[in-house]
Amino acid sequence: MAATDPDDLGDDLQQGLFSHLIELRSRLLKAIACVLLVLVALAPFANRLYSELAAPLVARLPQGAHLIATEVASPFITPLKLAFYAALFISMPVILYQLWAFVSPGLYKHEKRLARPLLVAALVLFYCGCAFAYFLVLPAAFRFLTAVTPAGVEMMTDITHYLDFVMLMFFAFGLCFEVPVAVVILAAVGIVDIAKLRNARRYAIVGAFAVAALITPPDITSMILLAIPMCLLYELGILAVRWLLPQRAEKGGGAA
Repeated sequence: MAATDPDDLGDDLQQGLFSHLIELRSRLLKAIACVLLVLVALAPFANRLYSELAAPLVARLPQGAHLIATEVASPFITPLKLAFYAALFISMPVILYQLWAFVSPGLYKHEKRLARPLLVAALVLFYCGCAFAYFLVLPAAFRFLTAVTPAGVEMMTDITHYLDFVMLMFFAFGLCFEVPVAVVILAAVGIVDIAKLRNARRYAIVGAFAVAALITPPDITSMILLAIPMCLLYELGILAVRWLLPQRAEKGGGAA
């Protein structure tokens, strides 16, 4: 049997690396092109998008109060920044698909079987977390904040600060809604099983309320609105482990 030439082996590795880099560049360019196309389509509606985003606060401001712009360029820059965030938000399925198309050839069959539903679930749960924050949490938080404004103080929020606050809330709630995905990943790598997840329920509840207290505005309603869904999503994660990882469920055994 002829020995493998080290020079040929090095050439093969180099060609393989270059081919992967070329494919990665192609995938990145496609993802960026999608974001830019959506941004161009949304840019003419940037002011309308910002009005919709500001609605939960504007609807609860005192009579005569309104949002303000404290910087010269912020009336133009801030809605455009929101349009970019919206383009990124809308393009996320395409971005994740390009990521999946790049990494999936190197995965085993059982890894693909687990990764596909996790990617879809992560995307859907993140969207659900953002929607939950916009339609339920932000109105409750702004109702509280306007109610506790001291007498003689007029609440007039800067549009840039408002955008930063809302985007932070969206990101935080989107991540918190990823609890089922995190539970499945922990079970998949062998850190936990069904029995450990069930026994950790009380700690999960305490952790959910602690996280909610840290990231929500300082009112009890917002904290409860985040903590309770996180507890329910933890239970959903246990069910997902039973479905996606039946071997872990059998190893955990026992009744709930």
